[in-house]
This record gives sequence, C-alpha cells and structure tokens, in this order.
Amino acid sequence: MHAPVLVLQDSMKREQGGKVQRANIQAAKAVADIIRTTLGPRSMLKMLLDAAGGIVVTNDGNAILRELDLAHPAAKSMIELSRTQDEEVGDGTTSVIVLAGEMLHVAEAFIDKKYHPTVICRAYGKALEDAIAVLDKIAMTIDVKDRATMLGLVKSCIGTKFTSQFGDLIADLAIDATTIVGVEVGQGLREVDIKKYIKVEKVPGGQLEDSTVLKGVMMNKDVVAPGKMRRKIVNPRIILLDSPLEYKKGENQTNAELLREEDWNVLLKMEEEYIENMCAQILKFKPDVVITEKGLSDLACHYLSKAGVSAIRRLRKTDNNRIAKACGAVIVNRPDELQESDVGTGAGLFEVKKIGDEFFTFIVDCKDPKACTVLLRGASKDLLNEVERNLQDAMSVARNIIKNPKLVPGGGATELTVSAMLKQKSSSIEGIEKWPYEAAAIAFEAIPRTLSQNCGVNVIRTMTALQGKHANGENAWIGIDGNTGEIADMKEQKIWDSYTVKAQAFKTAIEAACLLLRIDDIVSGIKKKQAPGASQGPSKPKVEGEDDADNDQLIPE
Repeated sequence: MHAPVLVLQDSMKREQGGKVQRANIQAAKAVADIIRTTLGPRSMLKMLLDAAGGIVVTNDGNAILRELDLAHPAAKSMIELSRTQDEEVGDGTTSVIVLAGEMLHVAEAFIDKKYHPTVICRAYGKALEDAIAVLDKIAMTIDVKDRATMLGLVKSCIGTKFTSQFGDLIADLAIDATTIVGVEVGQGLREVDIKKYIKVEKVPGGQLEDSTVLKGVMMNKDVVAPGKMRRKIVNPRIILLDSPLEYKKGENQTNAELLREEDWNVLLKMEEEYIENMCAQILKFKPDVVITEKGLSDLACHYLSKAGVSAIRRLRKTDNNRIAKACGAVIVNRPDELQESDVGTGAGLFEVKKIGDEFFTFIVDCKDPKACTVLLRGASKDLLNEVERNLQDAMSVARNIIKNPKLVPGGGATELTVSAMLKQKSSSIEGIEKWPYEAAAIAFEAIPRTLSQNCGVNVIRTMTALQGKHANGENAWIGIDGNTGEIADMKEQKIWDSYTVKAQAFKTAIEAACLLLRIDDIVSGIKKKQAPGASQGPSKPKVEGEDDADNDQLIPE
C-alpha cells in the first residue's frame, strides 16, 4: 500500500460533489429566511447594528443584506443579487432573494436523486424563458400621464414599506420628483436621472407631513454677509461661478523683494483692483444672486453687498449643477467670460429660511426646472433614513414606469399565473428535464406563500384556493390582499408591480440559482505569497501569539 499522495497543502480545505451543493443551498436558504419576513405590506422591520455602533432600522432587503457580514461564499453571492436588483431597478430586492432561495430549495430534491446540475439548470433556463413570455402576455400598458394610475402603482410599491401609513405622501413626492427631472431623449423615450438631479435633504424636526418636493433647489448654506445681503429676492437673476472671487495667488510660491515702502502699497492696490475688476465684470450683468463653488474674499463680499447682490460661497459641485439645471443658468469658470445667456432667470424666488437651528437657502418656483429637491422632515434620524430609502425605491419604480410603461399584477398574482402556466406547459416537455421544470413552476409560488405567511392567514388553504383559481387560467389578476390576507382581484385593489422590476427579479433569481447549483468544488485556504527572505522550505504553520500580532511580516509589501 503506497502512502497517500498529498496534492493540496494541509491547510487547504476542499469539499466536493453533492455535499457542496447542499451546503450552498443551505446557505442560500438561510439568507432567504433572514429576509423572508420583510416581504409584503405586513412586513417586519429589522434592526441592525453596524460596526461603528450605529443603528439601521429598515425592511429594504438590500439595506439589510448590505449590513450583514457573512462567512459563506454562497451566501455572499445571494447578497450580490439584491444589490444588482437595487442598482438595476431599485425595487423587488426582497422578492429576488426569496425566489432564488426557493429555486435552490426545490432543486435539492433532484440533487439527492443524483440528477446532474446542468440538467436542472437547463430546465430552469427554459422555465425562465417561458416565465418572461407569460409576463409579456399579462402585462398591460398604461399611460404615464395618467396620475391616478401612477399613484396606485407607486403606492403598491411602497405599500410593503415602513412609510405605507403615510401612503399617498411618499408616492406623491416620488412621482412629482421623477416627472420634474424626466428628460425627453427623443423617439418617445424619457431618461430620468434620479441620482444626479434629485437631491434628498433630510431635516430632523417637524412632521413627515411637512415633506415636500421643491420646484427648485435647497442648500444648507447662508449668504456670506447675513446682515447686509438680502435674504429674499423675487425673480432673481442668478450667476453661478466655478472660480474663486479672491485675489489669485501665484501658482507656485513666489517671493517678491520690495525695495521701497510704496511698492508694498502698490501691490496691495493691485490686489484690490483685481478683485474690483472681477466684481465689476459680474455686476455688469446686474445679478441678484452670485453663487460660487470656491472662496469669496471679504473685499469681493463688500463690493457685491454694496451693489445689493446676495452671495453664497463654497457650494458643492453637485448642488451647483442642480441649481444650473433648475434655473437655467450656465456655470461659468472665469468671470471675464460671462455672457447674458449664462444668467439664470428661471427661478421665481430666492430665500434663506431658518429650519431648526440651521439656515437653508431655497431657490424655488422655477419655470420648467430639470432638477429638484425633496425635503424630508421627521421626528428622528433613523426614521428619516428609512423614509429616504423608501423614497429611493418609490422613485425608482416611478422611473421604471416612465421608461417602460407596462404593469403586471402585484400581490403574488403574477407569480401564481406564471406558475400555473408553467405547470400546464411541463406536461409537453419530454425527457428528464420535465421534473425540474415543474419544480421551478412550484418555486414561483414562494412569493404568494410568503405574503400569506406574513399576513398570518391559513397558508395551505389560501394557496390551494389561489391555485384553483389560477389553474384554469381564467383570471390572471387574482392574488392576495397583503393587508388582510384575503383573496382579491388585484385590478380592483389597484395593487400593481412594474413589469421591469418583475422581469429583472425572475432573471436574477433563476440565473443565480443556476450559478450556485453548478458549483461542485470549494477549495479554501489559498496560501499567501511568502515574504521575501522568509525560509523557502516548508515551514510549520506558525501560531500567532499576542506579542507578534502586529508584526510587520504579516503585510506582504
């Protein structure tokens, strides 16, 4: 008998075969279970402590998973899913995870029966294509201009969130904001850039009901000289600068040797004249407000306030861009290149208000603004953060609808329809792929099932009733009313989902399930590169004591 040949090093761990798939399925299910209770209108919140000891209270699937620190590689890839979903369409982060977990759960039976993973994946792939086809069939197109429909839609998206008790409020904010910043690209397409042109300002204090969408911009700034400059200007002419209004120091440090005392005065006078010229160039256009991203010296401040111009300095670049979009100004880099067309005249009101104990500048009532600010008020910081996250979701949904105005029923109805259709189709599939295909069909029922679980109704009865209603395919719109757990027609309840969100969720979930199923070998314990000068021979693994814990050797250069 020969001694066994060691190929991998001792420190390596290697798992192979069905064991790995089972472990991955277990991990994925664990992640899905964390999130499962946050699906639907009766969802629970999760409270997470992050590393710094701050608290996050949320039920947004992505926000929860982002905070978790997981050890298992398969679980990590589940987290990636919800992130993809969040970046791609902004909503449905929870359902993706629940679906993927369920897909893997039904696959487990086949792995135990020694099915080959690729067979299962192929069946899943077919199921995905057919599911998308079914989605196309039941989707209905809506008119983006019709506000009531839009409201219903965004509301059903937010219905599952914490702010649902302020139902219309957040939905209104989201729709207002997205319609303001929508830009026509041509060919009837609209591009909505939420990140750049919608600013969410959270101001603690007041009530949630005070939140508004400003037709313009607000910044956390005050004018430079509060006593002297006007704090309220109607129909202001706004000039935006990207250059400092102060004496330009030399690029590199220059030393000037002055021989006579008067030269010093000359130097100072030059500086003053330079600034005076600069201000004169700006004042030529009779602005009411001058805003710069850089500094503004005392002297310039004096000249401007003498001319009755309010000035704001050191503004963030992003804010400046938003102001430019809102009032139609152009950001100018050099004062001497100002033109009449660069002056923004679109704003209706410039005002500095004190909210709480800080001053905020409002530039509002713009004509046809292309940027806006959502002002959120609320009791506590945690509340505001959660509201902001919900608002992000709502705005993404509104954006998806503006981009692709198709709806599918919510409340688990879509999944049930897809499931029923796939079950019918599975009888026509030949060969070994039939069973996994059917299992995928059953897996779609995870969403309505979880919904009814969270409502606390009798799950088995409800599901059987729903399956019965869908089996003969008469009405695709029957689903669960998430608040009461009763079976209802989603069209009448106005519970809708965006087609984009659903399609993306299905794709992401199934593809991820296939990816995890096809892993059959996990090798862990990859060795680090040895530090040069360390002995090249095979050394014993060194146990690290407390004294050499911060040894330099551990960090490979």
